[in-house]
Amino acid sequence: MSRILLAPLEGLADPLMRQVLTAIGGYDWGICEFIRVTESVLPNRTFLRTCPELLNGSRTASGTPMRVQLLGSDPYFMAANARRAVKHAPAGIDINFGCPAPTVFRHRGGSALLGEPQLLHDIVSAVRSQVPADIPFTAKMRLGIADDSLAVDCAQAIEAGGADELIIHGRTKVDGYRPPAKWAQIDRVRAAVGIPIIANGEVWTVADFRRCQQESGCPDIMLGRGALADPLLARKVRGEATGGWPELIPAVAAYWQGVRQRVLPEHAGGRLKQWLMLLRRHYPEAEALYQRLRPVKAAEDIDRLLVDAGIVETLPLAA
Repeated sequence: MSRILLAPLEGLADPLMRQVLTAIGGYDWGICEFIRVTESVLPNRTFLRTCPELLNGSRTASGTPMRVQLLGSDPYFMAANARRAVKHAPAGIDINFGCPAPTVFRHRGGSALLGEPQLLHDIVSAVRSQVPADIPFTAKMRLGIADDSLAVDCAQAIEAGGADELIIHGRTKVDGYRPPAKWAQIDRVRAAVGIPIIANGEVWTVADFRRCQQESGCPDIMLGRGALADPLLARKVRGEATGGWPELIPAVAAYWQGVRQRVLPEHAGGRLKQWLMLLRRHYPEAEALYQRLRPVKAAEDIDRLLVDAGIVETLPLAA
């Protein structure tokens, strides 16, 4: 059986969203948003804030394991922070060599390191020295910065550094999130290394999932934005019966109620609209709800609208 994994989506798959998505089900494990490592050893509260699942055996409330992801360019401090993360008994440690965000790139993080295979090796090796063999240790990369000419070199450097598995997003940094993802290029890299490769990028439907498996040669797939656009996708891939939009209504309600508890009222509506913008790709009901919410700014007004729409039964408590 193929493994289906939840990607570390910065700004999208926060702890609340991870809780909602994994409650719907279908995921073997996932990765938290990245923890930015600079020239310091971060306090415990940083790890627990970014990955609160650590307080629950490194699992979401529904039991899905969540791994801690580190992002940085200094082998010594990456290793020192990995040592601190390990004290929290994470379900796994992952290193981010794929983030294409301009701010991260400018500060020599994420995909910015894909032009330096030796540095990738040094970082992975240093972190490996602090991660016990019984804790899964992975890395996530893109195919390169502007092209994929160093993709094999990077993957081989990560393998030589001691990673157990490697997740490859089938685009370069310059590609951003523009389709298509180059799944066949993942296969080229996969053939050049000995560790398992997990494919990622542009999987929105069951058909995409199967085609990605075929073109990448990877049985295991990580879902990113496709998981938010169709929260039932992982279960559909597994051949499970799903209930369409009616099954998602409680998830939307749970997400909004969680947002109202955690987010300032002036920012709450933006969070919900952001998710609906992805959901409407597959669900006309989400498009209709988005259009109703679009001009509404006040969280209290959104509360009332969601009650009227039958999404939530009672008004959420204010943050």
